[in-house]
Amino acid sequence: MFYRLMKLIVAPLLRIFFRPWLEGEENIPAEGAAIIASNHLSFSDSFFFPALIKRRVTFIAKAEYFNTPGLKGRLTAAFFKGVGQLPVDRSGVRGAGEAAIRSAIAVLDRGELFGVYPEGTRSPDGKLYRGKVGGLARVALATGAPVIPVAMIDTEKVQPPGQVIPNFGIRPGIRIGRPLDFSRYHGMENDRFILRSVTDEVMYEIMRLSGQEYVDIYATAAKRQIADDKKKADAERKAAAKAEKAEAEAEKAEAEKAEAEKAAAEKGEQKEGGSA
Repeated sequence: MFYRLMKLIVAPLLRIFFRPWLEGEENIPAEGAAIIASNHLSFSDSFFFPALIKRRVTFIAKAEYFNTPGLKGRLTAAFFKGVGQLPVDRSGVRGAGEAAIRSAIAVLDRGELFGVYPEGTRSPDGKLYRGKVGGLARVALATGAPVIPVAMIDTEKVQPPGQVIPNFGIRPGIRIGRPLDFSRYHGMENDRFILRSVTDEVMYEIMRLSGQEYVDIYATAAKRQIADDKKKADAERKAAAKAEKAEAEAEKAEAEKAEAEKAAAEKGEQKEGGSA
């Protein structure tokens, strides 16, 4: 019900205010199971993609979207539940991964579209990062469902990470690639080298579609590095500001001392002149 409401209300609003473009929708089958593998640039990805394509797609969403307290949290949870998103608790990595895989297989067994962000999290800087081995590839090999690479384009400019109000006047896009068939690897979903090969092939197609710079590290590691660099830069700025302040105070003290010495000398000269 909520999904239909979203398609009737949200989709037209997005088209009016952002004029998003869609390319390659014919690559999504009219029926039957398929895996949508997309880059992840912004929170708004979860709005633009489901709103613009004809078929319903179910993505895995982090549990925080469903259990955040307050009015905003309840509204967010209602939205994600309404559009059929599945909550996964990422605090227990292994358990969460298995739960996500079971959920994905159940969606595909119903002949529906299942969506996944292979990077595992939003890109911190607009670059494309290494796909995580496991979920995407294991589900593809276990079900035989084709993988459809998708590139979200400029959505990070519409709503940068941490920004609540979107930027208007920016036209985002979605480019959908041709389905990838991995049936040649059927039954090999426990071979980690095969899983890496499948994941890398999907990431290459996303890179080709999106035009993003590819960085061969995980996005989570990049986020940690960016956070560490920011802390280091902040500490250096504070240290520089402190040193500058100390230097200014020292210069001021020196100037005051020199002024006092000059005043004392002038006073002494006036006293000597008066005695003469």
